[in-house]
Amino acid sequence: MADRPVMVVTGGSRGIGAGISLHAARSGYKVCVNYASAADRAREVVDRIRAQGGEAAAIPADISQPDDVARLFEEAGRALGPVRALVNNAGIDFPSPLADADVGSIRRLIDTNLLGVILCTREAVRRMSTRRGGNGGTIVHISSIAAVHGGLPGGSVYAASKGGIDSFTLGIAKELSTEGIRVCAVRPGIIRTEMWQGQASEQEVEEMGKRAVPLGRAGHVDEVAGVVVWLCSGAASYITGAMVNVSGGREIFVRD
Repeated sequence: MADRPVMVVTGGSRGIGAGISLHAARSGYKVCVNYASAADRAREVVDRIRAQGGEAAAIPADISQPDDVARLFEEAGRALGPVRALVNNAGIDFPSPLADADVGSIRRLIDTNLLGVILCTREAVRRMSTRRGGNGGTIVHISSIAAVHGGLPGGSVYAASKGGIDSFTLGIAKELSTEGIRVCAVRPGIIRTEMWQGQASEQEVEEMGKRAVPLGRAGHVDEVAGVVVWLCSGAASYITGAMVNVSGGREIFVRD
């Protein structure tokens, strides 16, 4: 087990993050399942990984807080070994017309969705960079197809945070290209996850997929997870700075 690479998945306790954690474990990674508050859910993911013969640890951290981020990587290193892959998945949303949105909610969204990605990437680079004594690695950011089309009405702040991730991906991929670190982003479209709770029912999500996605359906978590884990693998060794849309073509056919 000692030769298995270590992957940190932020927001790994549910939804796409849980799917990535499980897929990564099946692909041979030791997985740090980060969570902010869903301790029971994180332990469930870890238990499933261990039941399948994998190795994992659940580590709490608020990724918008620099001290928490540093502790996350320190604990992951102690529990599992040197980190070789980071998936910046953690994110939140609060659908609201901009005129009705309070500043506290806006700041919390930006701090989690964008600042958190930057802070986690910074911490990973300090450990992975070959210029700093590391062995290199891969970083994958979970963006959104909303970064391309601006999101649905009420989702402009969320879309802006994801647009920031896209720009950051391009810039940091260039910056790290000589330090043994590849950086990419994945843009999910309409995926069946808990993030829709409070916005739309499961049936409404399915109907949205039928009418607003060229492939005629909502996507599955595993369809995102497989792409993420592939980008972290040696099969993608000549790919950096790439934005991969996992959206069923939604970016070319947007309807509410």
